[in-house]
Amino acid sequence: MLDGQMRRWIDPPLNFIGQQMARAGISANGVTFAGLAIGLLSAVTVALGMFYAALILMLLSRVMDGLDGAVARATQKTDFGGYFDITADFLFYGAFPFAFIVLDPAQNGVVGGLLLVSFYFNGGTFLGYAILAEKHKMSTTKRGSKSLYFSTGLTEGTETIAFFAALCIWPQYFNILAAIFAAACFYTAFVRMLLAYQEFGGVQTKE
Repeated sequence: MLDGQMRRWIDPPLNFIGQQMARAGISANGVTFAGLAIGLLSAVTVALGMFYAALILMLLSRVMDGLDGAVARATQKTDFGGYFDITADFLFYGAFPFAFIVLDPAQNGVVGGLLLVSFYFNGGTFLGYAILAEKHKMSTTKRGSKSLYFSTGLTEGTETIAFFAALCIWPQYFNILAAIFAAACFYTAFVRMLLAYQEFGGVQTKE
């Protein structure tokens, strides 16, 4: 929901830094890998109960996630780069809440599992819509220049980062926060399915 607005604020500094990194010979895929590694490390610190360290590492990993695209735009965008980026994002988005389940399975297990189901469902509708959008030659730059079609929704990257930050600041409220965000993810997924039906429901598949 907020990603489009955030792109207007963060793209200029990210593009500047990305150009400097590209000149230094740093690859976009290398930045993606570094961001994923830092993100997974942040999940490990959550599982160890080190929430403020997790917050710092999580935010740093998301900065790296923005910088890989900036480096790619300053050099050369590739299909694999876009694929690697979204795959790394999905791995991180699953690992971070899973760490709260590892931290306290008895307390966080059920709602944490529900949250992961909502992520899986929401991610499936996102990727499925992107496939159909590519098939029908649709394009958008509202979320910046992307390798995939990024459909809008209530829960996007900005909201997810804010949610993860809230979990680090108030881990004692994990179940409440996770339940609310899971509901928002389910809502986003169902709305995206409705949008897909409206956009593609009457379109026949060409043999």
